Amino acid sequence: MALLSVLTPVLALVLCLVAGFLFLKSRAPEISPRGAGLAKGPPKKDFRPWVDQDLQDDTEITRGGDEDEWVENDEEEDLAHVPYSPQRYPEETMLQRSKDFYSLMNQRRSVRFISPEPVPREVIDKVILTAGTAPSGAHTEPWTFVVVSDLDTKHKIRLIVEEEEEVNYRQRMGDKWVNDLARLRTNWIKEYLDVAPYLILIFKQTYGILPNGKKKTHYYNEISVSISCGILLAALQNVGLVTVTSTPLNCGPQLRLLLKRPANEKLLMLLPVGYPAADATVPDLKRKHLEEIMVTI
Repeated sequence: MALLSVLTPVLALVLCLVAGFLFLKSRAPEISPRGAGLAKGPPKKDFRPWVDQDLQDDTEITRGGDEDEWVENDEEEDLAHVPYSPQRYPEETMLQRSKDFYSLMNQRRSVRFISPEPVPREVIDKVILTAGTAPSGAHTEPWTFVVVSDLDTKHKIRLIVEEEEEVNYRQRMGDKWVNDLARLRTNWIKEYLDVAPYLILIFKQTYGILPNGKKKTHYYNEISVSISCGILLAALQNVGLVTVTSTPLNCGPQLRLLLKRPANEKLLMLLPVGYPAADATVPDLKRKHLEEIMVTI
């Protein structure tokens, strides 16, 4: 009996611990073997340092805030449709034009050595207008092109970009990405941001703001702006100007403040624009052949 009286408190404590463990286990969410890795965060192999933190948003599929802040489709006027009859070319002319345009665009290269020689502003205006002809989700035209020629502002942009880029190269990007770029001889020093006569910063509008203050949904805003960037590159090539497609990782918020852009705009791309420098060089890269990029069915 003496032994039983001594063991009773111990047994009671053990039973309490077992009961508590079972209770906590019953409240824990079930994790399947397939999802077990997800519970610990994304695997290292899924880490994508090239994705800009400021661009990781859900504006393509959701809209936040008070619903009264947003305009509905039925509040907008009906859109008239008009006849459309674009010029049609004979087959021989079509083929020749396709060859000529390919030849022109095949000369396009990413150029990091840009001349400070002035470029007519009207040419830049027409190039931007051309980029603005891109298709967009529900014709929302969710792009803003900020053209910078002011020397002081260009230098401030360079300081912001180089500070972040050094962190990218030394910490964020990882050895593999840095090694992949090594053959292109790139680093965080961006002299062309001071030298190029123009910097064009392309912002995506995550939503629109109407004159009455209401917000308008911008469907597929990033895809739409990306298409306009492609047309912009073609337009620059067409007039004999060069650029390098720069995506300044994690510089968006600072550059947005510097350029006094509203909160609904996020930086997608930065293009230094000008004539190529007299001593400009580019890597001797080769492009894929047609059979490597096209599938016919």
